[in-house]
Amino acid sequence: MRRILAIVLATALIGGAFAQQIRIMGYGGQDPAILVRLLDEVIGAELAAEGITLTYEPLEGDYNAALFNALSAGTAADIFYIPVETAPGIIATGKVLALDGLFDTAPFIDSLVEAYTVDGSVYGIAKDFNTLAIHYNTDLFDEAGVAYPDASDTWATFADKLRAVAALDADVYGTCFPAGFDRFGAFAFATGWQPFDADGHTDLLDPAFVEAVTWYTDLVREGVAIQPSDIGQGWTGGCFATDDVAIAIEGAWMLGFLRNEAPNLQYGTTFMPIGPSGERGNFLYTVAYGINTDSPNRAAALRVLEAITGPAAQQWVLEQGLAIPSRTALADNPFFLEGTPEAIANRVVFEGAADGHVLGFQFGNIGTDWMTPVNDALVAIMTGQATVDEALTEAQRDLNALIERAR
Repeated sequence: MRRILAIVLATALIGGAFAQQIRIMGYGGQDPAILVRLLDEVIGAELAAEGITLTYEPLEGDYNAALFNALSAGTAADIFYIPVETAPGIIATGKVLALDGLFDTAPFIDSLVEAYTVDGSVYGIAKDFNTLAIHYNTDLFDEAGVAYPDASDTWATFADKLRAVAALDADVYGTCFPAGFDRFGAFAFATGWQPFDADGHTDLLDPAFVEAVTWYTDLVREGVAIQPSDIGQGWTGGCFATDDVAIAIEGAWMLGFLRNEAPNLQYGTTFMPIGPSGERGNFLYTVAYGINTDSPNRAAALRVLEAITGPAAQQWVLEQGLAIPSRTALADNPFFLEGTPEAIANRVVFEGAADGHVLGFQFGNIGTDWMTPVNDALVAIMTGQATVDEALTEAQRDLNALIERAR
């Protein structure tokens, strides 16, 4: 599979007898086909004229494990994807080129640049991203006679709206709240809480974190929110598509799912509610391109990085509805102003990257294992197996052990 895709991409960009070949490692799935189209339709001719050819090598299965193996063995590509959740560990290998003085990061959204900044140096350029937003079923809100969620909502007004819609019918809930930090964490950030202090420790007993956990889990125990699994769903989008809940807290990735699975569902989208800090909280879910420090073609790799994250490439990605681009200049793009539910949702997700306490979906060198104690605590609280204090005390102990092992 990898060899065939590499040949297809190289053939699309034949430049000349002395072409420099740049290898890119990334995800499998749809990514190879998307990059082929991007090259064919937007940047291929320009790079070919400069004598640069590309090969794309999809790492199937566990991407992170495969990339770490390639970096260790010295077989990693000139350019490779850096998922935000594992970025600290990848950068810590010393195999990612610091881009300071080599690449202009000014045109990119600040929070995305920050997610790939370590000790003052930038190591990756986000190719696209997502944040969380509030997607609401307009029919359910209309039927209940409740005002739609909007950008002025605080946690209190947001919860009141959820309660009012949940009172409409015994089979309708305000929202799905998964027992997972990947959604709950945005509310923790809205208190001003940070996952790590200056010494790399996490404080789950911080009053701000306790406040967020209490608010989130109370709505489930009250019956206003429901865990997806409790209504036979695997994720919040499934709850929303079946009209079981009035609100889904998801990124723009849910839009294609709704288009296919619930084409008649009428919905709107707005920003996350304002938390106790006076600001919203949110996650950045993103993947960046990084350059291998051992690349023998560093100048050509930088040129490719410039092209695949350039204005023309990102405009194409946006217009194709594939992802949210990472350049700030696209904030005023006509696509965001079309007035359709999808266009509005994409605009809200785009603007969410610069609105409030927005942190990358990453957890230092521990990686996503960091979430396990927190997720276990949320389950215990939501199911009545433990109080907030009991669950968080146990989670703190387990997390301390994880952090120590990672040192």
